[in-house]
Amino acid sequence: MTQEHTQYKIRARHVKFDWSRTPIQWIPGDPSSTHIINVLNLLFPAGELWFCRVYNKALPLITDPALRDDAEGFLRQEAVHSRSHGGVLTHYYKAHGIDTQPFTKKLDWLFGKLLGEQPLGLKIGKTRFWLRQQLGVIAALEHFFGYLGNWVLNANGLDAAHADPTMLDLLRWHGAEEVEHRTVAFDIFRHMGGTYFERCFHMLSTVILLLYFLTHGARFMHRRDPDAGTYRGFILAWRAGARRGCLPSFWKMIAAALRYFNPRYTPHHEGSTEQALAYLATSPAAQAAAHGGNWVRDAN
Repeated sequence: MTQEHTQYKIRARHVKFDWSRTPIQWIPGDPSSTHIINVLNLLFPAGELWFCRVYNKALPLITDPALRDDAEGFLRQEAVHSRSHGGVLTHYYKAHGIDTQPFTKKLDWLFGKLLGEQPLGLKIGKTRFWLRQQLGVIAALEHFFGYLGNWVLNANGLDAAHADPTMLDLLRWHGAEEVEHRTVAFDIFRHMGGTYFERCFHMLSTVILLLYFLTHGARFMHRRDPDAGTYRGFILAWRAGARRGCLPSFWKMIAAALRYFNPRYTPHHEGSTEQALAYLATSPAAQAAAHGGNWVRDAN
């Protein structure tokens, strides 16, 4: 089986963000969209750290040198993603008096226990079979993250809503790198012998898990925002946000999930690498990192 490798070296950009002036509702007047997207800030620190643990196990088993090089770049980028969103938990939420641990403990259980080295008490963590299942879950998650990355790069509704520039750059920098490395997780899963049946099972499981954590996480965050008002429910909140262009279309996300079930599916045509690299060339945080500094937004 032939993999299609990137034509350049995937590299990590060691970005840093200053959250001191980011309001709790970083999409002004839209707490529902704010807190639905905020679930990603809860999910990524534990989730992408788990990605790194799995890839550290997989690297010695990747026999294709070019794919191994892509995997190493992917791993480094995911480590920075985890750290950067962890900074949101440490600085942004704590500054607003929000204790996220009641929710993030569930994510720690998911990635540390259920998807960890002894799932449900079974000692199968060192088997190639379990590693392949972990890689399959990552490939399914990366399919969604690549889709969301492509969406946020084109989400003019967030600009029109005057979303906080620091949070918007975090999301677009991260989204651009997801588009940049969108092929890697899928190619490694196949390289390790992943089957079509396993791919379908992992996508179904991933959809269920994402829906659970999105619905519960959005409600969790909304209730901890004293100015958010009455929570109208996840479906109504998502529909309203999508109409304003502050959230992706729910039905387009379902369509993206269904594409994954096509036996001929590959992620190589999901999003534009050129657009992703163009954003990274202008991202305040990425450019500051490239020149050895931190992005400090204009005081005006």
